[in-house]
Amino acid sequence: MKYPLIYQLIILCLFLLISPAHTPGQILQPQQSADLPVYLETSATPDLNPVMAVPASELKEVVAHYSADRDGLRRRYDVQYSPARRERLQAFYKDWSSHLQEIDFNRLGMEGRIDYVLLNNELRYELELLNREEKLVNEMQVFIPFASDIIDLDEARRRLERVDPPVVATTLNTLPELIEQARKAVEATLEIEEGNEGSSPSRIVVLRASRALESLKKRLERWFKNYAGYDPIFTWWNRAPYEKVNEALTEYIKFLNEQVIGFKEGEDPPIVGDPIGADGMRADLNYEMISYTPEELIAIAENEFAWCEAEMINASREMGFGDDWKAALEKVKTLHRAPGDQPDMVRDLAFEAVAFLRERDLITIPKLAEEIWRVEMMSPEMQKVAPFFLGGEVIRVAFPTDDMAHEDKLMSMRGNNEHFARATVHHELIPGHHLQGFMTRRYNTHRRAFSTPFWGEGWALYWEMLLWDLGFPQTTEDRVGMLFWRSHRAARIIFSLNFHLGKMTPQECIDFLVDRVGHERANASAEVRRSFNGSYSPLYQVAYMIGGIQIRALHKTLVGSGQMTNRVFHDTILQGGRMPIEMVRARITGEAPVRNFKAMWRFYGEPLDEQ
Repeated sequence: MKYPLIYQLIILCLFLLISPAHTPGQILQPQQSADLPVYLETSATPDLNPVMAVPASELKEVVAHYSADRDGLRRRYDVQYSPARRERLQAFYKDWSSHLQEIDFNRLGMEGRIDYVLLNNELRYELELLNREEKLVNEMQVFIPFASDIIDLDEARRRLERVDPPVVATTLNTLPELIEQARKAVEATLEIEEGNEGSSPSRIVVLRASRALESLKKRLERWFKNYAGYDPIFTWWNRAPYEKVNEALTEYIKFLNEQVIGFKEGEDPPIVGDPIGADGMRADLNYEMISYTPEELIAIAENEFAWCEAEMINASREMGFGDDWKAALEKVKTLHRAPGDQPDMVRDLAFEAVAFLRERDLITIPKLAEEIWRVEMMSPEMQKVAPFFLGGEVIRVAFPTDDMAHEDKLMSMRGNNEHFARATVHHELIPGHHLQGFMTRRYNTHRRAFSTPFWGEGWALYWEMLLWDLGFPQTTEDRVGMLFWRSHRAARIIFSLNFHLGKMTPQECIDFLVDRVGHERANASAEVRRSFNGSYSPLYQVAYMIGGIQIRALHKTLVGSGQMTNRVFHDTILQGGRMPIEMVRARITGEAPVRNFKAMWRFYGEPLDEQ
C-alpha cells in the first residue's frame, strides 16, 4: 500500500467532522487542591479515576502510530550515514507531513491542537536533521571515499538480497587499496594546525570521520559473521579479503587518531566537538520553540550568573571569607562524607526533600514512586564523562573507588560533597527526574515522541530555584552548594552556545568552568567532554536553566497570582507529558495554539530590553 497511514487518518477526519466541535479553552480545567485526584498506589484495587480524568487528545493514537512506524524504520534502516536511510526517512517524514494537513485542525480540542502542532514541528525538524547529516557526510567524503562500498554491502543484506560470494570478494579485495589511497591523500593535503587546541575545522571533520569508520568497521564485521560458516562458499571466497580490509581499516583509524587528531590507543581522545554554527542554532531553537537568539540567551545566562556571583559573595562574607568566594567554596568542598558513606547521604537527602515537599503540599508524590527508586555507584570509567550524579528511577552516585589515582579520589570527593549534593539528589529523584519518569510512563505517554531537555532538565532545574526560594538550604554552606550548581547551569549556556557559534574552544570552556564557577579541573574537563562528545544535542546544556526559567515564569503567572495552587500547577505539568515549555504554557493556560504556530513567548524580557 502506498500510504499505509492514510486510512486511519481519513477515519479520524470523518470522526472529527461528525463530532461536536470542541472549545479549546474548555479542555483543560485544573481542579483546586480540595479536589485533587488520588493517584495510583500499591493497593490491590487501584483507583483508575485519575487516569480517566486526564483530558485525552484526539491525535493520541495518531502520534503513537507515527512513533511506532518511525522507530520501526530506524531499526530497519540503521546504517549510519547511509543514503538509502536518508532517502527512506525523508519520504516517510514528507508523507506524514502531507497526511497531517488532511486533519481538520479547527475541529480539534486543546490536547489535539497541541499534538498537531508538536507533530508538525517534529516532522519539520527531522527533515532539517537529515539535510544537516547530508552536509556532514559531504564534509567527510574526502577522508572516507570508500565508505559507500561498505555501506552497500550491508544495505544489500538488509534488502534480503542473496549474496554472490565471488562478486563481494572482488569488492573486499579492492578496499585495502582504496583505503591506502585515502590515507596518502590525507598525508599530502591535510593541514594540521598545531597548538590550536582542537578548534581546527579539519580536526573536527577528521574526528567525525574516525568515529564513522569505527562504526563501519563494526558493521562490516557483523556483515561478515552473518554469512561466514553458514555459507561455506562465502567463507572460502571472502575470509582472507575480509581480514585484509579489517586490518586496513584498523590501521587507517589509528593513523587518523594519532597523526591528525592527536591521541593514541588507550588514551582519552581530545575534546574536539562538532559546532553546528549559527544556522544550526536557529533551527534547533525553532524546534524547541524558543523565541530568543543565541546571543539573547547568552545575555540571560550572564544576568543569572551575575546574580549567583553576588549571592556567593554574600555567603562568603557570612562564612568569614570576605569577598573571596573561592575560599568559601574550597571550604565547602572539604565537607564531604567518608568513603563508604555516600549512599547513606543520598538516602537521607532524598527523604529530606520528600518531607519538605509534603509539608508544603507542593506536589503529589505517589507511594509507589517512593518505593521503587534505587541507588547504584558509578564506575570510574563513567565518571570520566559524568563526574557527578546521574538520575531517574536509579540514581547513579559518583564517588572514588579504591583503585583510582590519589588526585582523582580527592577531586571526586570534593566535587561530590554533601552541600553540593543537596541540590542534586532532589534534581535526580523526587521531585526531579525520577518523578518525571514515573508520571510520564502513566500520563500522555504518546508525547515521548516530543521529549525535550527543556522539559526534562528544565523541570529538575526549576525545582532547584523554587526550593531555594522556599528556604530549602538550611545553612550558609548549603546555599554555597546550591549556588555552585546554579552558576554552573548559567555557565553551561555561556560556554556551549559560544562553542557552537565558534567563539570558544573546548579548552576555553574548561578554563571558564574552573575560573568562574570553581570546578575541579578534572571535573570541568569531564563536563566539557560530556557536552561535546556527540551524545547530547547542541542545546542540551542550555536547556537546564532556560527550561527552568520558563517554568518559573509560568509559576509566577499562575501560582503567584493565586489562579492555581502549587500542587495543581505541578501535577498538571507532569500529567501533560513531555513537550516544549511553550506548549506546556498553552495547555496550562487554556490558550490554544494556532495551526501555523510560531514561538513568540518572551519569558525573560526585562534585562534584555534594558541593554
